Amino acid sequence: MVDDSKHIIIQAKNARIIAILAEKFGGSLDKAIDVFYHSVTAQMIQDGVADLHCRSDYYLADEIYREYAEV
Repeated sequence: MVDDSKHIIIQAKNARIIAILAEKFGGSLDKAIDVFYHSVTAQMIQDGVADLHCRSDYYLADEIYREYAEV
């Protein structure tokens, strides 16, 4: 049950991060979803690296946006 709860929390966090990214991309939800799910940061959140899920949504969105800008 704990794994299910954690999964739900991570998915809700992902949705909030994607919404923030969409704002950064001028409202493009498709672009935000694509960038999010192809980012190293999102994979690290999913893998539980360094408790990134404890960071703020805005911080993580900024990290993913920077990662995208570097490509």
